[in-house]
Amino acid sequence: MNDRYLDFTHSPFGKTLASMLGLPTPPRLNRADAAWAAQGLAGAHVLVGGDRAAQLSQPLLAALTASGAQLRIVPEHAGLPPLKAAAATLKLALAGNPGPASGEAPNRAIVFDASGLSSPAQMRELYDFLQPLVRGLVSNGRIVLLSRAPDAADSVGAKTMATALRGFMRALAKEVGKNGSTCNLLEIAAGADSAIEAPLHFFLSPHSAYVSGQSLRITAARGQPVALAGSLAGRSALVTGAARGIGAAIAEVLAREGAQIIGVDHPSQEGALGETMARVGGRGLALDVTAADAAQRIAAEAGGLDVVVHNAGVTRDKMLRNMSAQHWDMVLNINLAAILDINEGLLKRGLNEGARVVCISSIGGIGGNAGQTNYASTKAGVIGYVDAMAPAFAKRGGAINAVAPGFIETQMTAAMPMGPREIGRRINSLSQGGLPQDIAEAVAFFSSPAAAGVNGQTLRVCGQNWFGA
Repeated sequence: MNDRYLDFTHSPFGKTLASMLGLPTPPRLNRADAAWAAQGLAGAHVLVGGDRAAQLSQPLLAALTASGAQLRIVPEHAGLPPLKAAAATLKLALAGNPGPASGEAPNRAIVFDASGLSSPAQMRELYDFLQPLVRGLVSNGRIVLLSRAPDAADSVGAKTMATALRGFMRALAKEVGKNGSTCNLLEIAAGADSAIEAPLHFFLSPHSAYVSGQSLRITAARGQPVALAGSLAGRSALVTGAARGIGAAIAEVLAREGAQIIGVDHPSQEGALGETMARVGGRGLALDVTAADAAQRIAAEAGGLDVVVHNAGVTRDKMLRNMSAQHWDMVLNINLAAILDINEGLLKRGLNEGARVVCISSIGGIGGNAGQTNYASTKAGVIGYVDAMAPAFAKRGGAINAVAPGFIETQMTAAMPMGPREIGRRINSLSQGGLPQDIAEAVAFFSSPAAAGVNGQTLRVCGQNWFGA
C-alpha cells in the first residue's frame, strides 16, 4: 500500500505545508535494487575515527578497504594514533576530511571505533569527533559504532562504557533519522575481530535501509571469513509462509542472491504459492506447518537444507478476557510450536552442516500490544528460543537468529483503520512503515555464511520504533 502522506510531503505544496505546520516529513529511503556487490562501497567516502586506545582499527580499515571505500580522517582528531598505525601496517592511504566548501564529494558514512573506551572522561573523545559532523550528514547516510561486547570487557569501566555506548547510539539514531540516515552498533566479542567485515558491510549498505538504533553482537566464527557477495549461490533455502507478503519477499531476495528456493505454505494458499515460486524459479510444497509429519515431509522434499526461514504466522487478536481457547491454540501452534517441532526434526535429518536458521519474531513480542497476548507470547518465545538454541547450532558450524519486524506495509496493515495505521507508520525514527523487502534483506544477511559471527541474535527491522527495548 502506498504511503500517501509521505508522497504528499515530498510534493512542493506538501513540503511547504508540512514545514509551516511543523509536521513530520518522512524521508525517502534508498533501498537496495540489486544483489550484494563485491565492493558495495566502491568509490564512496567513509570518515573513520576512534578513541586513543581503540583495539579494532586494523580489522576495521581492512574491512572498509575490502568494500571499496575511500578512507578519510579528521587530521586533528585525538584518536588518530591507532588508525595511523593500522593504516601503516596495511599500507593504506588515509585522506584528510575536506571542508564543506571544498567541492569534494561528501562522506557517505561515518565509522567510529570505540573499543578502547573505559571511563566517562574518554567518552569526550566520541563527542569531540561526532558533534561537528552530525549536522552535515548526507541524506540516507550511515553511522556505525564499534565496541567490545560488554561481556568481553576486561574492567568495570570498559563494561560500563560499552553499555553507555548503546544509549548514545540509540539517541543519535533518533536524531539522524529525519533525513533517512541510520546509526547502529557492532559489539565485538573476544576473538571475533576477523568476523566484522560482513556485518559492517550490511549496516553501511542500502540493504539495511530500515534498520536503525540496533546493536548486534559478533562472536568468533569457525573457518575463514566469507564475503557477502555470492555467498548464497546454489544454497538450498526453505521459506515457510512463502505465498505472499513478507514470505514472498524473502523468497525473492534469497533467490536474487542465488539461493535455490523451496516455498512452503498452507494448502489453501497453493495457487498463490505456485505463482511466487514461478517468479523466483523455486518449487512449492503445500503443507500445514503444524502437521505432525511436517519435518519429515520437508526433509523428503528438500533433502539437505542450508537455510531455513520460519516466516509462517497468524494473528487472532482479542483481549484476553474475550479470547477463545481455539484462537489461543492456533496462534501458539503455528507461530511457535511448529518452529520448535520442525527444527527438532530437521536437526535429526534434513539440515546440512553449517545450516543457518532465521525465525521471524516481532516488536509485538518485545513491547507487547493490547489484544495480542497470544501473538506476543509466540514472538517473545521466538527470541528466547534462538538464544537457547544458538550453542547447538554453533556446534554444527551454523547459527540461528531472529528478525523482529515493526510496522511493515502488507495486506494486513493495509486493512487497519486509517488512524492506527498512520500512527504505526510514524512512531519510529524514520517516520514511515517498512517494506517486506526490508525484512527480506535482513533475513538474507542472517542466512549467509558471511554472517558466521552472528548467532542467537534478534535484529529489529522497525525504523527504530519508539516502543520496546
